[in-house]
Amino acid sequence: MPIEHLNPKDMHSNPAFSQGIILPPGARTLLIGGQNAVDENGQIVGKGDIGAQSVKAVDNLIKVLEAAGGDLDHLVRVAIYIVGDEDLRPGFGAWMERWGKRTKPPVVTGIRVHGLANPDYLIEIEAMAILP
Repeated sequence: MPIEHLNPKDMHSNPAFSQGIILPPGARTLLIGGQNAVDENGQIVGKGDIGAQSVKAVDNLIKVLEAAGGDLDHLVRVAIYIVGDEDLRPGFGAWMERWGKRTKPPVVTGIRVHGLANPDYLIEIEAMAILP
């Protein structure tokens, strides 16, 4: 049974997210912990720049997906934690650049928080994917 994306006709439609998703029974599920702008050496990329941090966080998310045999097409849920009053538009641009023209986006929740695990983190992204 395939994944079913729900976007009711009388609701706002956006290429960046779905309104709901029904998962098939027995789906192989990948939970991806909060990804931020940390490189392979543990260094923060883009201190003070939410756009640069978003690029790195999304790239890290993609690496986890690929390690599990998946890709962005397999995402069903994304939660984005944004610090304080940071402008999400540069981060959204990074996401859409990588998302491209795909037509079945995950459900997405954006959450403003006071802070993250490291005071230099401006964004963190966690996700859930259903793998083949």
